[in-house]
Amino acid sequence: MTKKEEILQMYFGDHKKQESIAELVGVSQSYISQVIQKDSRYTKEKETRHKESMQKKAEYNKEYNKTYIRKRKNNVIEEYYALLELLKKDNKFLSTKYEMSDIAFAKWNRSIYQYDKNSSNLVLKRGINVTKDVPKVVRNVVKASSIKSSNVYAR
Repeated sequence: MTKKEEILQMYFGDHKKQESIAELVGVSQSYISQVIQKDSRYTKEKETRHKESMQKKAEYNKEYNKTYIRKRKNNVIEEYYALLELLKKDNKFLSTKYEMSDIAFAKWNRSIYQYDKNSSNLVLKRGINVTKDVPKVVRNVVKASSIKSSNVYAR
């Protein structure tokens, strides 16, 4: 029996995987793949193996769902009311008639700013379209007195 016939017998007859055939025969998995793809039985065998795999997966998921227990939170209601209080506080802060400081605005909209290492300012990111009243630069995010050495940002 030639090597190719042996490979075909193991794949189609014994239904072994390409990796295990490669180890047994002593060739690469890609060579196994090339040999079996030239055979006329390949497409039918591939479909059959796929169906078997999907059935095994369905059985596994069915068993898994029977035994899986979801974690439940005991304090869902408490968390809900805490979230409502936070929303009330935020709404009150945002709906005031007073002007919001630049730093407060930057905290609320942190994703549109980037940190400038040289000046310790927050600078509006390029490509962000905003109205005139939005600050382009928020100065003195880090106070100079809090920097202990000149090598704070060196890595």
